[in-house]
Amino acid sequence: MQRFYKAVIYLVACLCANTGFAQDVAFSQFYDQPLLRNPALAGIFEGDLRFTASYRNQWQSVTVPYRTFALSSEVKLPANITADDNFTIGLQLMRDVAGTSEYSTTQILPAINYSLPLSSEKNSYLSLAFMGGLMQQRFDPTKLQFNDQFVAGSNGTFSIAPASQQVFNNTSVNYFDLSTGLTYNGAIREGTDYFVGVALFHIRRPQVGFFDGNVITLNRKFAFNTGLSTPLSEYDRFVFYGDYFQQLGDRFNPVGIHAIQAGAMLSRDFFADGSQVLTGGIVYRMNDAIMPVVQWEMGQFVMGVSYDVNINKLSVASQYRGGLELTLSWRGALNLRQSERRQTICPRFRR
Repeated sequence: MQRFYKAVIYLVACLCANTGFAQDVAFSQFYDQPLLRNPALAGIFEGDLRFTASYRNQWQSVTVPYRTFALSSEVKLPANITADDNFTIGLQLMRDVAGTSEYSTTQILPAINYSLPLSSEKNSYLSLAFMGGLMQQRFDPTKLQFNDQFVAGSNGTFSIAPASQQVFNNTSVNYFDLSTGLTYNGAIREGTDYFVGVALFHIRRPQVGFFDGNVITLNRKFAFNTGLSTPLSEYDRFVFYGDYFQQLGDRFNPVGIHAIQAGAMLSRDFFADGSQVLTGGIVYRMNDAIMPVVQWEMGQFVMGVSYDVNINKLSVASQYRGGLELTLSWRGALNLRQSERRQTICPRFRR
């Protein structure tokens, strides 16, 4: 019976992990949480400061909804090691609560990214970043019902006992997580920006098992990232984002599943200064969902909304209803007197 309970908890953990590419939580508007894609994407935007909040409500139509809250911050500072280089200090906070057992993941991940200019004529930078911090995963066994709680009634029905005799010696796992990333950000021509990057998450392969004696490790995850932003006219712009993820074993051999997410968007500037921009597009997550996205930029604020149209095996039960996601982002400059100069020379990617 003990093995049965262990299997139940392990299955719960796996199901919760599968929500995010079999390992990590995934956002539909993934481009607005860059540290979850690649720590070296921190700071690749116009300006010096960016704060982004995301909220996701998933599987409301099927079961107890999975709710995810994320907050990221990025601050760009001159490094003064070479001309026009920069440090970006970032922080990724996330809280995810999934299902009946309230299986939760909490992360506090500081990051640092160094961007080295490769050309004095073009806006091209090579960035190297590290991100590491505390992670916690836990569940509430009092919210679950086990087979010893089902009591046969005289009328052929079943009643539920108030508590199970099962005792869990560990309902929380805490560990240190470490990731690294490398990106190249450049310009093909005036107004056309792009980036490519690679990253490795969960470098230390931390142990995440809830039961003593059962060794369960979190696989490393390789990521390849890319993006392109190019003008179509004086007021219109096309933007593309793409990510590829692959789990890696103890010898860096591919294991588990791989995943792809990509988004294509069109932006319309209503004024020449870019103070009001409307963006619409489609995001695709492989074998999972198609997500229409709408964003509205007003000055320093960007608000976005998306909805997952579920296309995986749960589409019959969910009736294609996956989840609602909301984002709010703010960007600004540190030194107003030098903001124009810094936006010209800093690594950037235009939405």
